[in-house]
Amino acid sequence: MFVPSNEAMDGTREAELIALAHAWDKAMIANDAEAIGQYMADEWIIIGPDGSVSDKASFLDLVRSGALTHDVMESEDVSVRIYGDTAVVTARGVSGGEYQGHRFREVELASNVFVSQSGSWCCVLTHLSRLAPR
Repeated sequence: MFVPSNEAMDGTREAELIALAHAWDKAMIANDAEAIGQYMADEWIIIGPDGSVSDKASFLDLVRSGALTHDVMESEDVSVRIYGDTAVVTARGVSGGEYQGHRFREVELASNVFVSQSGSWCCVLTHLSRLAPR
């Protein structure tokens, strides 16, 4: 059964999730695996624009080793939908850096599923879709 949410509380939670998305972007640009990992649940997975799937440990290992670095990570047009203790956050963004010695720059639509656990939001799923530049 769907229970209507408290709009005032959801407005605060929406702002919190938007701020969280931008803070996660900053952690990615800092290439700080520990900071990046704070935004991910232990069971987090990412589906890349090419359909590849990776988990939190593998992703953070790439960052720690320097095999994956970011010098740009920008989210815009952020949209938040809250369903109780779950939120879907979508954003159009640009991701750029280096992966295994090769430069990359992607324009993407990112979909992130967050859950609230013990009063904190953490991401359980990221799905990226490649977009044509505007």
